[in-house]
Amino acid sequence: MATTTLQFVVITPERVVFRAPVDSVSLMTEMGEITILPHHMPVVGIVKAGEVRIREGASEHHVATAAGYVQVRGGNEVILLADAAERADEIDVVRAEAARARAHELITKRQFANDIEFAALQAALERSLVRIRVARRRRA
Repeated sequence: MATTTLQFVVITPERVVFRAPVDSVSLMTEMGEITILPHHMPVVGIVKAGEVRIREGASEHHVATAAGYVQVRGGNEVILLADAAERADEIDVVRAEAARARAHELITKRQFANDIEFAALQAALERSLVRIRVARRRRA
């Protein structure tokens, strides 16, 4: 009998955030959003910070991720390696809002020393916005 699920795992340097057999995974890459279904061709891609939508039967899970890489392997295995990731139910919205406000304030007041610090602030702002969006979607 053919496998009809994907073995999906989200891994950060600190921990395994999500691991389960799933029906599909949708995520944002540098080339745009992709949805991975069982029997997808093998591929490696760069993942942008954003929301990962995971369908498991009638359930849908949401994970906020920072940038990373995705590998779709033969045998219906999908590995997402991210700098940081949180399941929607783990996100502290108040903390995410505070991080967004801090990053936004520093960027608008031009309180950064160089281009590298500016890029880091932009990444922090983007991460906080993704976390807020994912957390709010779960609560809706």
